[in-house]
Amino acid sequence: MGKPHVVVLGANFAGLGAAQKIREFAKDTVDITVIDRKPYLLFVPNIPYEVFENRNPMLSLHMPVVDALHEDNIRFIQGEVKALDPDAQTVEFVPTERVGAAVEKIHYDYVVVAIGARLAYDKIEGFAEYGHTVSDTFYGEKLRLFLQNEYKGGPVAVGSARFHQGTMTKDLVPTAEAACEGPPVEVMLSFGHWLQSHGLGGPEKITVFTPAEIIAEDAGVGIVNALLGIASSMGYHYMNNTKDIKRITKDGIEFENGQSLEAELKIIFPDWQAHDFMRGLPISDDQGFVLTDMTTRNPKYRNVFACGDAAAVTVPKLGILAHMGAETVGKQIAMDMGRMSPEKANVPMHFVVNCIGDMGGNQAFAINSDTWYGGTKSSLKMGHIPFLMKMQYKEMFFRTKGKVPDWGIPAADFLIQKLS
Repeated sequence: MGKPHVVVLGANFAGLGAAQKIREFAKDTVDITVIDRKPYLLFVPNIPYEVFENRNPMLSLHMPVVDALHEDNIRFIQGEVKALDPDAQTVEFVPTERVGAAVEKIHYDYVVVAIGARLAYDKIEGFAEYGHTVSDTFYGEKLRLFLQNEYKGGPVAVGSARFHQGTMTKDLVPTAEAACEGPPVEVMLSFGHWLQSHGLGGPEKITVFTPAEIIAEDAGVGIVNALLGIASSMGYHYMNNTKDIKRITKDGIEFENGQSLEAELKIIFPDWQAHDFMRGLPISDDQGFVLTDMTTRNPKYRNVFACGDAAAVTVPKLGILAHMGAETVGKQIAMDMGRMSPEKANVPMHFVVNCIGDMGGNQAFAINSDTWYGGTKSSLKMGHIPFLMKMQYKEMFFRTKGKVPDWGIPAADFLIQKLS
């Protein structure tokens, strides 16, 4: 009888991390296959920095994953997942290397859903014609070219559409109105510096908006109030309780609460939605995100795991939570293989918001907080050290092919706390 087959859906932060941690903890007791529609990891956190430095982000933010997985004897399939059947234990996918491929099917003993979320820009009226964003290298390069060739120095709006979170994990995590608002804050601050450095004004031209009562609510009220106070003193404008984006026009944004905002440039962060094939499955919540406990395991189908943006408990949709989930998946499967004790593997995740955002001028802010999850940790630091840590993390991630040492993030946090 062959080894148990683990199929990991997705190869970005959560998927690559889960595959690597499964191999690290479970050793050679399992066969692992990773499926993703692209053969590279997209390093999303540094897109704004590359754009505002006038560099095409596609040139530096794609990390090949095939060789990284091959080093750990992990098979990679370049394909787009089309269906998941938790009863038959099969995944259907279409190979994406050449157009016209037939649907393929693969069987699993364990499946890890780390396929991320669908960013619903196509649900925002007027976005294709008048909107911009920094969520991938295509949109990043589109914004860079707009800034270099078309932007006339008019008012700027930065903010989020409403996030439609599922209702079936309220006993595990809080409910958010926006999927992740570290990026809007980062873009607001770094673009203010860009305007100043290009002689086009400064923060007074920028309004940041949120569908929620407060922006970046997951950072905690204390940190948000401090951030808003600093931003206001610099000249930034703020609009809350917009509820959702009704439409984007050439001249600005109309909101569901009836307000509107004049803007030449509209930088938008959309609703994070589950992939269509996940909706209605017995493993999914009412929005299509995969239900799990705080050890990443589905309560009904015990051979189904989820981590990263595809998981219902991952709120906000934040990179550090993907890393936490990936490690926990690895421990759970290692436990099933007899390679890790239940005492070590069954420790529930305690989420923390750990976010570093560029502010322009080689400065950054660093948030480390778990108050949104009921904890007491709450720290906001600003300066050059957080910026250095953000840049060095990307270099370390690429150099180690995703295997950042366990001491990497704690060491960065320590340096930020002690030197900022």
